[in-house]
Amino acid sequence: MKKSTVKHINFYSKILNKTMGINVYLPKEYDNMHPLPVLYFLHGRSGDETILTELKIDEIADKLIEQNKISPLIIVCPRIENSRGINSSPTCKEILSPGDSGIMINVGRYEDYFIKEVIPFIDQTFYTIPTKNGRYLGGISAGGYAALHNSFRHQELFSKVGGHMPAIELTLEPEDIPYFQDRAMWEKYDPITIAKNNMITKELKVYLDAGNHDEGRFYEGCKFLHKILKEKGIESQNDVYEGHHNIEYIQSNLEKYLIFYTNH
Repeated sequence: MKKSTVKHINFYSKILNKTMGINVYLPKEYDNMHPLPVLYFLHGRSGDETILTELKIDEIADKLIEQNKISPLIIVCPRIENSRGINSSPTCKEILSPGDSGIMINVGRYEDYFIKEVIPFIDQTFYTIPTKNGRYLGGISAGGYAALHNSFRHQELFSKVGGHMPAIELTLEPEDIPYFQDRAMWEKYDPITIAKNNMITKELKVYLDAGNHDEGRFYEGCKFLHKILKEKGIESQNDVYEGHHNIEYIQSNLEKYLIFYTNH
């Protein structure tokens, strides 16, 4: 009996000038040799590509496919480090976050790395549907923020986007400053500002959610963004589920997320 597989790839990024990890879930149906849609799923702060197996996304996908609740798909979890997925610096480097958190952040051309290197590499390496109708983008926390701004800024690439407890902030916070040169650069990547000031294609479907006890109160940013999207006629859903800002919250809702991405 055929089984699904998870492949780990050491990918050398010319843009970042270093090797980055990518984990790829291939369903057992992959060998049937028909192109499959791809979900890119971005990790949160201090995470990496191993969320694919740590969150048991592969096992949940297997179960839902077996139960005919979702269609087969490829799931790609690329490492984006603690970068927020933005082009924050011409050169890639690691710096200490302000304050006493002791957290290291990564600056560099991470948007270009994801858009110009990772996606073309996946399309060239695997049997994908290489159009926006077969390409979805989601993420958790800082990865949810990255998913939203990347989909809004590159609407020609994605047909669905999910921000799951996404780190959408209503104001520029001190800890954000190392990522952004000025407020204009912050607004360039802020999903709320992008949605407010730019046309968002009605072909893009949006899923927002956060826990009712989210310590970052990111449900507030989701509510604000959802209102803007609905006013513009974008198909958007915004849910507040039981939970905190943690892995347990994501795990408890992963089935809902996968159903959103795969069902039409």
